[in-house]
Parts: sequence; structure tokens; C-alpha cells
Amino acid sequence: MDKKTVIVIGAGASGMMASITASKNHHRVILLEKLPKIGAKLKATGGGRCNLSNTLSNDEFMKSFGRDGRFMSDALRVMDYKKLQEFFQNIGVKTHSPDGFRIFPIGHSSTTIIKALEKEMDRLGVEVYCSQKVKELKFNNSKIEGILTQTDYFEADIVILATGGLGYPTLGTTGDGYTLAKSVGHTVTELYPAMTPLKTKERWVANCTADTIAKVKIYIDIKKYKKFHATGDLIFTKNGIRGPVVLDFAREITPLLSKNSEVPILINMTKGMNQEQIRAFFKKEVKKNPNLTILELVKLLLPQSVAIEMCKLVDISPTLTFGKLSGVSLDKLIKILAWTPLTIDGHNGFDMAMITRGGISLKEIAPKTMQSKKIKGLYFCGEIMNLDGPCGGYNLQWSFASGYLAGLVKGYIT
Repeated sequence: MDKKTVIVIGAGASGMMASITASKNHHRVILLEKLPKIGAKLKATGGGRCNLSNTLSNDEFMKSFGRDGRFMSDALRVMDYKKLQEFFQNIGVKTHSPDGFRIFPIGHSSTTIIKALEKEMDRLGVEVYCSQKVKELKFNNSKIEGILTQTDYFEADIVILATGGLGYPTLGTTGDGYTLAKSVGHTVTELYPAMTPLKTKERWVANCTADTIAKVKIYIDIKKYKKFHATGDLIFTKNGIRGPVVLDFAREITPLLSKNSEVPILINMTKGMNQEQIRAFFKKEVKKNPNLTILELVKLLLPQSVAIEMCKLVDISPTLTFGKLSGVSLDKLIKILAWTPLTIDGHNGFDMAMITRGGISLKEIAPKTMQSKKIKGLYFCGEIMNLDGPCGGYNLQWSFASGYLAGLVKGYIT
């Protein structure tokens, strides 16, 4: 392919990767970012620690994205986690996996990643323009011709849309890309916040904010959705729940909240122990110490603040000794410990959502190239597409992989 002018819109993870890749393939690359600086959302990723990817096989990785995960197969083939680590190694960033799963830059700083990408773009001659908001895509006969910003017109043979979703609008993701895509005939699915804290109807959670509870299991308590579940660390907040398990599960909850005012869930905070196992555990501990109070017993499973609230929920005095507890009360306590009910009744919208669920329809994008099936020379990468995954480096790996594939500008027809 002869040298083309490639315009990349959005200087996040996918946009910077697309810019670097296109430039390495000897194209003139112009990267446009509407914020004053590049990489704003990337800087905030993982609380600034920048969980780049994880060590799952491509098949297992794609399964984590659900039924549309196979769409990623071509992108992962050219940029899986091993090749991503190699890419960063080559631009001066060493990575590691301290827990054997999540991959971070050594030093655990997103600033390291941004600086390295910026340096590489500078080395390759990528033309970076900040504070440039794209207003319109220009095309003729279903072929891209250029873009119009609020101040300039740029001619282009190829445009790559890497504008992200709607999450954290203060970091520049305000959905501009969806508007641009729709303006040239693309379909955008319904959009929901994902990776966001959830609000609960129950107020007792506010008394349990001091502790993180590990290996909590969450299920939706609606027959039709019982198959949806997640496991991970849980944190109670003054008006709800957060933590990795909640961020993972929010992507299933927020669409339901758009149709229902409340979504009942069940949480297991006893590391997966069922009622029989909890009962057996209690008997074993009481056998060792018959004078244990209910609170002392429950505290062997849960933090004190949570243990107190569990006792309150089943109307049991925490100072009561186990021997004085009725069988009915014991059954109630064991049941609520095995499956604690909560009612999700809200969230903070996109303001605190790291990821958007929904996006440009995958049916309208060629998975082997990331090129639009509607407009020649228009490509997509990253969160703008209708594909999102859980916490743990999934979404950032997808951004880099799709950005790399889009940046190859394969399938372009003059």
C-alpha cells in the first residue's frame, strides 16, 4: 500500500496504539485529542496502576466477554498479551505479573505507559494535536475524505475512530464517537454504565464501610437471570456496594435497572460456604468453646461490623450465647449468612463508570480489519464498539489489540 494520510480521533490506549502502528507502516498519521493532554483515561486506569492485560489464553479471554467475544479473535491473533508485553518491552517499559494473572508495568504507574507511548509517537513522527474536537466526518460515495474540527478541516484517506465510550466524562469520554458513527449510517446499541459502584435500598450497609470482604459471590435473585454471577472482593459504602466484584457485576445490573426500579441480588460473604457447611462450622467451634456468643461465632466468618448487622437482620442479640439460641433463630441466621439479600436501586450513571456497555454494532464492522462495512476508509478500535469485559486487564488488552489491528489499515480499498 502506498503512503496514506491516517487520522486517528482519540488519544487513549487504542488511539495511541493505532497511531503508532499506522506510522510504523509508513503512513502519515495525525492524532487528534479534544482534551489538552493525551491519555487522560488511561492515566486513571486501575487507580493509576494500569492493569494492562492478563495471562489468559485467547480462548478463555474471549469467553469472558460473552457471546460476542469471538469478534476479537483476529485482533488477539496479532496482539495477544505476550505480544503486548513485547511491544512495551521494545519501547522501554518492562511488565510483570506479580499474581500470575494480571499484567502491570513494573512500578505500577500508568504515567510510565503514557510517557513511553508519547515518546514512541514522537520518534515515529505522529502529528499530535490536542484541544481538537471533531465535529464532522466528511465522506463521498461511501468513502471517507476527511474530518472537520471546531477550527480546521483535515483531509484524510483513512479515519480511525478511537473516542471511547461515555464513562467518566471528565476524562473526555462524552460519546462524541457515537454521534460521528451514527452520522455516517452506523447503528449504536443502547448504552449502559459498566464498572461502576451500585446503590442499595438497604441502609445497614453504611455501618460496614471499614472492611473489605474477600471472595464474595453475587447472584441476581431473578429466575431468568440466575445464571449471572461474579466472585471477588466486596466493599460496603455509605449508600451501597463497590469493589472488584461489584464493578464486574455492574455490567449485568445496569441494563436491568433501566427497565426495573429495583434488582434483587444475593451475596455470599462466607467464601462460598453453604448452609450445611456453616452449620457444621458453628458446631465445631461451639464444641471447642461452648460459651461463645453469637457475635463471637459470626466474627469467625465476617468482620465485626458486618457480623453485628447480620444479627440485627434476623433479630438476634449478638451477646446471646449459642446454647440459648432457638433452632428457628439459628436457621434464620445460617440462611442469611449463606445468602444475604440486597436490593440494587441505583447507580451514579456514567460519572463513575470506567467502561460503557454497548456501542457501535459489531455486525457493521469487519473483525479481520476493524474497518466499517458501510464507509470505506473508516475504522474503529477500543471501547466505542459494542464489546466490554470484566475487571482484570480485559478492556485495556482489547483496546490495545483492536488499536493495533485498526492501525494496520488492512482491507483498505482505494
